[in-house]
Amino acid sequence: MAKDPYKIYLSEDEIPKQWYNVRADMKTDHRPILHPGTLKPVTVEDMSPIFCTKLAEQELNATDRFIDIPEPVRERYRMYRPSPLMRAYYLEKALDTPAKIYYKYEGGNTSGSHKLNSSIAQAYYAKEQGLKGVTTETGAGQWGTALAMACQYFGLDCKVFMVKCSYEQKPYRKEVIHTYDADIIPSPSDTTEVGRKILERFPGNTGSLGTAISEAVEYATTHDGYRYVLGSVLNQVLIHQSIIGLEAKAAMEKVDAYPDIVIGCAGGGSNLGGIMAPFMGDKLTGKANPHFIAVEPASCPSLTRGKFAYDFCDTGMVTPLAKMYTLGCGFIPSANHAGGLRYHGMSPILSQLYHDGFLDEARAVEQTSVFEAAEMFAKVEGILPAPESSHAIRVAIDEAIRCRESGEAKTILFNLTGTGYFDLAAYKAYNEQTMTDTIPTDEDLARGFASIPKLPGIQE
Repeated sequence: MAKDPYKIYLSEDEIPKQWYNVRADMKTDHRPILHPGTLKPVTVEDMSPIFCTKLAEQELNATDRFIDIPEPVRERYRMYRPSPLMRAYYLEKALDTPAKIYYKYEGGNTSGSHKLNSSIAQAYYAKEQGLKGVTTETGAGQWGTALAMACQYFGLDCKVFMVKCSYEQKPYRKEVIHTYDADIIPSPSDTTEVGRKILERFPGNTGSLGTAISEAVEYATTHDGYRYVLGSVLNQVLIHQSIIGLEAKAAMEKVDAYPDIVIGCAGGGSNLGGIMAPFMGDKLTGKANPHFIAVEPASCPSLTRGKFAYDFCDTGMVTPLAKMYTLGCGFIPSANHAGGLRYHGMSPILSQLYHDGFLDEARAVEQTSVFEAAEMFAKVEGILPAPESSHAIRVAIDEAIRCRESGEAKTILFNLTGTGYFDLAAYKAYNEQTMTDTIPTDEDLARGFASIPKLPGIQE
């Protein structure tokens, strides 16, 4: 085995003291976020009834390259950070590839994912503002768990609307969230007006992240002392998650390595946005030219088959509008097992970078292929990965095989942000060969596209 360590650690003193804001280096900033009533660019004042004021300021910050991490946040980070950078020696051996494969492992905390990086920050700012509590949505349940944990740290009430099919697939997520004294409601629900309307129109609806967002926003805006927080998509979240890439880059420098290829799964954007941040900064400033690959489920292909247009970020059409790659806010994806990727749109930052060609490539993969890669990885590397991160594993394996065929010794980096212990029903379906691949037809997509708002003079 090579001389590089299997696990490359930073010390606690090397935890970054600042987040990186990739918008400051983008050649083209993403189009403004629009107020749903006036269709004018939103201001901090517009967003403050929904978001904490400090988070609204971060959301609209396009100029500060680095943003200080508050010391109480860094102190909480010390509980589980820095996370290790792993060299996948056994995967390399199994694939007989000359490629070097590294992965950043973010699953070493109770939430089982990278989501705690942003939930701690968002809960801190809510507490600092003197709020009573926060509301949110969750797909696979990792974000909901992370927010419940963070709210417990800072003494906040927490209400989580979980996509109904994931709620039913993963009953023990509910118990973990309850352990941290948060409330969890399957969405769509009869507890909100928007939920009741969706259930009336679509009885038996299995839910979507867009629907759960609508319910969480409604609750936050109709109850004093509450604000809404989100675990992906938003600029503020990509800022917080940049700590993943910052740590990864620092760890790679310790072994004199730099990625030729950077891979992340893509649902809303937090996973890929986190791992790629400083490397994308290098690309935007001409220091290096890594190849970036976004991997999304074939069942919810916003980048590969979506439209680049202004759309609502939620199904109930109550949130601001963002210019993003979208399948339409009315698109309801199939109940696949990668609940965290079951979202109709994509981060405005990632969307603009993809549109401009800096985010080089997007690939859509079927879930049976994803689980094939997940099980191979589990067998050789000893970690049972979540379905979401397994999308990145699938493409990392594919790229390593390409290196074997071409003889190129490329360096591959991917983000492994979640464990699969709450996804055993999915592994069971794969092992018993009852898992199927549901890929939307052009007609299915057309129905979703029909929900994209018509905005004369704004849509292009």
